[in-house]
Formats: sequence, C-alpha cells, structure tokens
Amino acid sequence: MAENPRARKVADRIHEIVAVMIDRKLKDPRLGMVTVTDVRVTGDLQNATIFYTVLGDEADLRSSGAALESARGMIRSEVGKQLSLRLTPTIDFVADALPVTAQSIEDALVAARARDAELARQRENAAPAGDADPYKKPADETE
Repeated sequence: MAENPRARKVADRIHEIVAVMIDRKLKDPRLGMVTVTDVRVTGDLQNATIFYTVLGDEADLRSSGAALESARGMIRSEVGKQLSLRLTPTIDFVADALPVTAQSIEDALVAARARDAELARQRENAAPAGDADPYKKPADETE
C-alpha cells in the first residue's frame, strides 16, 4: 500500500495520542485492557481509522468498543489540539482482526503437525510396493 510520508507521520502521532488517552485519561469502567494496534489515515488527512484489540473475551471487546465510541468526541478534540492541523480528522474505531487471524493460523499449524506426525508413524513400518530396488540396471556382459 503506497502511502505518503505525511499521512504516515500523522497516523503515528494519532497512535501515540490515542494510546496515552486510553491509558491515562479515559475513566470509563467498560474500558478493558485496550491496545491500539494500528492507525490508518487517508491521503487527504480527513479520516483516521484506529484499530484496537482487547484482552479478554467477546463481551470485553464489545464493552470496550462501546466505551471507545462514547469517548470518540473527546479523543477527536484531543487529537485536534495536539496535531494542530487545519482540519481534525474524523475518527473511526475498528476492532482488529489480527488476534483471530493469528489464532486460525496457529490452529492450522497444529493440525499440520498432527498430520505430519501421523504420516511419520505410518512410514515407520512401511515396505516398498514392488521390488526392493525398482530401478532398471544395465545387463551384465557375462549374462
């Protein structure tokens, strides 16, 4: 994904600002252990998408998402104060699918290891289907 350097710098700064706000300023009891994983800003710096993960189960994810949505205005105003851009980008919070994807990859690797181990057990006592040496050999001159 080709991205202009200014948008990347703004995204990094928004990442820092939002992470600090979640850690220190937001006092919502619904907010769990939230980690900001990535921030993507459009090329015109008008929209920012903030990806986050939550330690816990699906209920923790939903409640933390609701807390972030309710604090969106406060977060946006703080981002606007600290960035000092002409226009403050709109903010959208999106639950990051990275942990789910990582878990599915991990499950696939475990299944592949189990299949490899089963094939190794089957190969231990296997015998060739034909002759022990299936390759043709040149005829001896003496025969």
